Amino acid sequence: MIVEDSVRQWELMSRYLRNQGYKIITASNAKEALEMALEEKPDAIVTDVVMPGMSGFELCRFLKRNPSHQQVPIVVCSDGNQAVQRLWARKQCADVYVTKPYSGEDLLSAIRSVVV
Repeated sequence: MIVEDSVRQWELMSRYLRNQGYKIITASNAKEALEMALEEKPDAIVTDVVMPGMSGFELCRFLKRNPSHQQVPIVVCSDGNQAVQRLWARKQCADVYVTKPYSGEDLLSAIRSVVV
């Protein structure tokens, strides 16, 4: 699942991951993603941090506290490369933190590191 409020970003991510054989579902915000994740239980979630309404960190925290979704790997993607943001992602139980801009290979590597 890709959670991104920028159409351009999720189109790029989706195209790259589909070309690698992944089935993609997308959500344009964290609230929509939460509803979809609870219904579909994706193999992994790639989420932006800053989105209207609910942040990617809030999505991560909610899913990781939900026993049925604790094991779903979450890759957090953000513009910030500051140690504080990486620490905050870790505290929200994110599995991997990727800094924007990233290459398709960076994204694929992050996903492969958490999806068994």
